[in-house]
Amino acid sequence: MTRYTGTVFIVDDDDDFRDSMQWLLESDDLPVQSFSSARDFLSNYKGDKGCMLLDVRMPEINGLALQQIMLERDIRLPIVVLSGHGDIPMAVTAMKNGAIDFLEKPFDDEVLIPLVQNALIKADEMFADRQQQEQVRKQYETLSRREREVMTLVVAGKANREIAEELGISPKTVEVHRSRVMSKMRAESLPELVNQASQLEG
Repeated sequence: MTRYTGTVFIVDDDDDFRDSMQWLLESDDLPVQSFSSARDFLSNYKGDKGCMLLDVRMPEINGLALQQIMLERDIRLPIVVLSGHGDIPMAVTAMKNGAIDFLEKPFDDEVLIPLVQNALIKADEMFADRQQQEQVRKQYETLSRREREVMTLVVAGKANREIAEELGISPKTVEVHRSRVMSKMRAESLPELVNQASQLEG
């Protein structure tokens, strides 16, 4: 049996619906935190790993607006959007903005659990990617200014001779810097270094 980690954050202004969702998920041994508004969530979220069940239609800050705020604040959670029949266009927009799925109210309880489980698996993947990205960034910060210049040109596909001409140093010096870059970045190959460079841009 798969052990799911992370918290399910429910953001919905309907008290009865929120309570029933919390009861359903907790009965399946899933940790839950529920919030009656986007503002309530933003004030109390502590950066924990998990996923979100988000109602698109709420007073003050609706689901789409909360999505945008979360992006601005770099809050990365897999989001399952909850919408009423008339809110489908909003739900589609939410999907375009990065939500991983949406449910139209009312829905069968049996439909919700697999979606949440999938979102929690996605949350694990995102958390692991984030940790990897932070590790790459720490390694990059150990490079000297010249080593960063060499890395940029190596990743761009330049040969040692071309890099030497561009930076006004000898090919041998480029080779030394290149070797240090590979060592400090813990990259076993050029494709791995290119992949690390793309993570730094993310």
